[in-house]
Amino acid sequence: MEYKLTCNEEKITLAVETTGERQFSAAIGDKQCDAAYQRISDNCLHLTVNGRQVNAFVAYTPAGKAITVNGRTWLFEDETARSTRTRRGPQDSPQNVSPPMPAVVTKILVTTGETVEKGQGLLVVSAMKMDTTLTSPFDGMVTKINCAEGDKVTPKQVLVDIEATKADASETNI
Repeated sequence: MEYKLTCNEEKITLAVETTGERQFSAAIGDKQCDAAYQRISDNCLHLTVNGRQVNAFVAYTPAGKAITVNGRTWLFEDETARSTRTRRGPQDSPQNVSPPMPAVVTKILVTTGETVEKGQGLLVVSAMKMDTTLTSPFDGMVTKINCAEGDKVTPKQVLVDIEATKADASETNI
């Protein structure tokens, strides 16, 4: 299968062919590799690429997929799927905030009882030498912080409980 991708603003064509169970061959231009993979979690793959083993972490962002390998991150947007993609409505916005990959909490920016606004930073996590600020998806009040600085956290882990202040929103976890 051929994919049209934008990688860090550069347009590329990626050709992928399945060669066996959890194995594939991929080509970008004249560069080709053979790979095998094993899914570790929703956001992590263990890859063997041309005999070399690496872990790849995937974070789904509004701009595309951010893939991190050995501390280096690439942002991919699938041009092939762009025309079939539908716009997300407010009801599809995430209500829980969790790290995009296994990480360590490096800084907590809020306290219990504090009022937060949509988009306000709640805490900072670090993964593979990259810091990411996790933000509030809506206005509300912090009711509980479920982690501490130095804690190891995983995707889908609820890190902060927030009670929404808008009349149309119910209590939600972050």
